Amino acid sequence: MKADVIIVGAGIAGLVAAAEVADAGRRVLLVDQEGEQNLGGQAFWSLGGLFLVDSPEQRRLGVRDSLDLARQDWFGSAQFDREDDRWPRAWAEAYLDFAAGEKRSWLHGMGHRIFPVVGWAERGDGRANGHGNSVPRFHITWGTGPGVVAPFERRVRAHADAGRVTFAFRHRVDGLVVESGAVVGVHGTVLEPTTVERGRPSSRVAVGEFTHRAQAVIVTSGGIGGNHDLVRKAWPARLGTPPRRMVSGVPAHVDGRMLAIAQEAGANLIHPDRMWHYVEGLRNWAPIWDNHGIRILPGPSSLWLDAAGNRLPAPYFPGFDTLGTLRHLRATGYDYSWFVLTQKIIEKEFALSGSEQNPDLTGRDLKLLLSRVKSGAPGPVEAFKRHGEDFVVAGTVEELVAGMNKIADDDAPALDAAAVRTLIEERDRQLDNTFTKDAQVMAIRSARTYRGDRLIRTASPHRLLDPSAGPLIAVRLNILSRKTLGGLETDLDGRCRTGDGSVLPGLYAAGEVNGFGGGGMMGYNALEGTFLGGCLYSGRVAGRSAAAQVG
Repeated sequence: MKADVIIVGAGIAGLVAAAEVADAGRRVLLVDQEGEQNLGGQAFWSLGGLFLVDSPEQRRLGVRDSLDLARQDWFGSAQFDREDDRWPRAWAEAYLDFAAGEKRSWLHGMGHRIFPVVGWAERGDGRANGHGNSVPRFHITWGTGPGVVAPFERRVRAHADAGRVTFAFRHRVDGLVVESGAVVGVHGTVLEPTTVERGRPSSRVAVGEFTHRAQAVIVTSGGIGGNHDLVRKAWPARLGTPPRRMVSGVPAHVDGRMLAIAQEAGANLIHPDRMWHYVEGLRNWAPIWDNHGIRILPGPSSLWLDAAGNRLPAPYFPGFDTLGTLRHLRATGYDYSWFVLTQKIIEKEFALSGSEQNPDLTGRDLKLLLSRVKSGAPGPVEAFKRHGEDFVVAGTVEELVAGMNKIADDDAPALDAAAVRTLIEERDRQLDNTFTKDAQVMAIRSARTYRGDRLIRTASPHRLLDPSAGPLIAVRLNILSRKTLGGLETDLDGRCRTGDGSVLPGLYAAGEVNGFGGGGMMGYNALEGTFLGGCLYSGRVAGRSAAAQVG
């Protein structure tokens, strides 16, 4: 077909870019190696969290936020320190302006709505100028990930009906067409049709070949999180040795192929060592893709132990410093750790990542949502507690530790029940007064000064050995592969740069494949809610810029 712009990847960044290009009256060919059932990509599976600054939702909850505070938090987290951080820095500044300005109204105008309680993710490393969010900024979409995808899918399908967008599913791009130093198209393999459900592995049987030409190509193909060999290859020494075993937070088709393909065409890849993986991964008892992992989004109260039974030091508390905790745990030599908690804590503080794990928010079900403020854990959490292989439930510390040892790795030291009891009792004694020297107990009490946490995210402080709060629960936490923070270097128009700093004509990038902006606008650390938002913003920029180029 004749197209003005080809977009490689039908995830959320690709959908945004396609909508923007078609809005400008240009013709779009949207190419993806998966079937139509995967339209929207990883955004569909997400909780739909968005980073916003000084929003009405924050103000209603008494949160005082500002662009200056958000900039302090962002740059304290990003820790930009390399010569090729020029464009990532510029993208960070532009994105902060977007998050504090037009972002919310732009989405609202398309029908997007936000859950009224703002979450407080990545609470930080304890330094005012260091990593972390000083205030709650994690705005959950009413409808979760599908609620983010829907407005853009609606726009793109309307353009498809009008003949401005053509879908080419099951078209795997194997190379970019380069002529006279400019990218002028794509070529690749047509894969056999597939009827597998969204997220499940699809066939790679070839049934043909294709070549398509256009005036511009936008790469929106995602990161490397589904390819653990690539993750280990890029793993930086500063995070210790790569884990032998991980669970996967994304399907296998998140394979990173287009990074190398774009490099071969002349695009510059920067910061491949910057990545974002979680340490609170559960092995999904009802997996959708191979080695499917689900992340716990924890409140601050669980006691965190490493595989040998040592309590993690400050500031490595649940929900505070993802990569700092990962770095600490990699130094232990083991691929997992433990939460020890009570039924009272799991009912209030455990949320699970993923649209499918939050049927009340995803389905916009108010009646089901009200169950979160009643006794009992949310249904999906209880299902993991009953069926998940990483959960141990017991009436005593001794029974709990015996269960933990049963599901521990063979090469890990056996946990000692007396030592675990001592840690719990030492922590529990810190609750006898309203003041304490235990930094985690301080953090729990601080969290409950925020209305949103007190309402639905932080349990009232209590002794873990209080029988009325039981039973006791232990959760084995696995490393969960997730996001690529580096990527294809782009300028503020989304145009790919070459190794010598010049523009590679005809090639654009957006989404995770370009580090959500510039080649890594988050630097070394993310503040959460920034992945989806980065896809939205960079997709919009690349789509509008490419449309202007072909005008």
